[in-house]
Amino acid sequence: MPEKILLIVMDGLGDRPLKQLEDQTPLEAAEKPNLNKLARKGITGLMNPCGVGVMPGSDVAQFAVLGFEPEKVYFGRGPLEALGVNFPLQKADIAFRVNFGTIDEKGIIVDRRAGRIASVIDFCKELDGVTIDKVKFCLKPTTGHRAVLVMQGKGLSPKVSNSDPKLIRVKPLPVKPLDQSKEAKFTAQALNKFLEKAAKALEKSPVNLKRAKDNLPLANCILARGAGRMHELETFEQKFGLNAACIAGGALYKGIARSLGMKVFENPAFTGKADTDLNAKLEQAVNCLKDFDFVFLHIKATDSFGEDGDFIGKKEFIERVDKACRSLPELQNAVIAITGDHSTPCALKKHSADPVPLLVYGPNIRVDPVTNFSERSCAHGAIGRIKGIELVPELINLAGRSKIYGA
Repeated sequence: MPEKILLIVMDGLGDRPLKQLEDQTPLEAAEKPNLNKLARKGITGLMNPCGVGVMPGSDVAQFAVLGFEPEKVYFGRGPLEALGVNFPLQKADIAFRVNFGTIDEKGIIVDRRAGRIASVIDFCKELDGVTIDKVKFCLKPTTGHRAVLVMQGKGLSPKVSNSDPKLIRVKPLPVKPLDQSKEAKFTAQALNKFLEKAAKALEKSPVNLKRAKDNLPLANCILARGAGRMHELETFEQKFGLNAACIAGGALYKGIARSLGMKVFENPAFTGKADTDLNAKLEQAVNCLKDFDFVFLHIKATDSFGEDGDFIGKKEFIERVDKACRSLPELQNAVIAITGDHSTPCALKKHSADPVPLLVYGPNIRVDPVTNFSERSCAHGAIGRIKGIELVPELINLAGRSKIYGA
C-alpha cells in the first residue's frame, strides 16, 4: 500500500561549528533524542537546495525542495508574500516583500528589522491606500517586521530594483528601472516617491513616538525587494499526482503553497516566530495525513535565530522542535522527511551555500549506520548528497508511489 508523505522543513537549519559550542553546530549541540531516533531508524544524507555553491533565498529554496525548478517557476517574492496573506492580486499588480527597518538621523540603516518589532499593523494602517501619480499603494502586514506592498494602476512593470540593500551601515538604495521601458521608469519613480513619503510619515507615527520614549528601535523606513507579478503555475498535484496540504506561519511559505495549489491550514497559533505552537503544528500535520497524500510543514524560527547570531536560541529552539516530534516514530503508514531549506550560520548571520542535513524515516526503508541527526553525521548517510528538486521524487519512491520509467 502506498504511504503518505510528511515533509518537515526547518528554515535555516544548517549551520557551522562554533567555538562557543565546543566546535559544534547548534544542531549538533542540541539535545534531540527524538530526531536522533528517527535518524537511527531511517536513512540520511545532505541536500543542496539549489545546487552546490549556490546560496539560495528562502523563496527559490522552497520551490526547489518542493520539486519545482526555480528558474522555471519563480516570478518574484512579492507576489508570493501577497498570496500568503490572501491579498486579491490582479494580473497587472506589482507586489513587493518589505521590511520595516530603522534608519538614523543621517539616513543610514542601523537595523533592517526594527529590533524584530512584534507587529507593523498600525504602520500599515497609516500608509495603506496612499495614491501617488495615480498609483495606489496597498500595504498589508505579515509577520513581525514584514509586510507586503502592492502597486495598483496602469503602466506598471516588475522590472525594478530593490531599495533593500540587505546590509546595515548603508543607506537604502534608490529604486531603479531594470530595463529601458517607460513602464519600468514610471514604476521606479512612483515607488521612490512612496518610500520617501512613507519615511516622513513614519517619523511622526504615534507608535514610533512611543517607541522613542521607550528607547526602542524606530520602524522609520520601508525596505522593498522582490518585485514581481502573479503567474499561474502547474500545481503540485498536476506535477506529482499527490493532493497536498501546507502548515506554516510565514506568509511566504503559505504563498508558495497556494501558488502550487496546496490547501493551506491557518491557525493564529502558527505565528512564524519563536513563539509558534509547535505541538499544534505537528498535531495538525498528522491529522492532515488522513486526507492528504503529501503534507508540507514549515518551521521558521531556526532561520531567525541564525540571522540574529543567537546560537543558544537556535539550539534551544531545535530542542523544542525535537520534543514536538516525540510521537513521530510511532506514526504509521507514512514516510517522514526532516530537513532545511538552506543553511543560516550564526557566525555569518545570513544564508550560506552549505548543504543541509536530511533524514527520511518510514516503513521498509534501507536503514544506514547514521545515528545522529546533524550536518556532519548526515554527510555519511546512504542518501548521499542530492539537489532540492530531487527530494520529492525520492520521497515518492520511498513511499512506494513511483511510476515506472520506460516499458
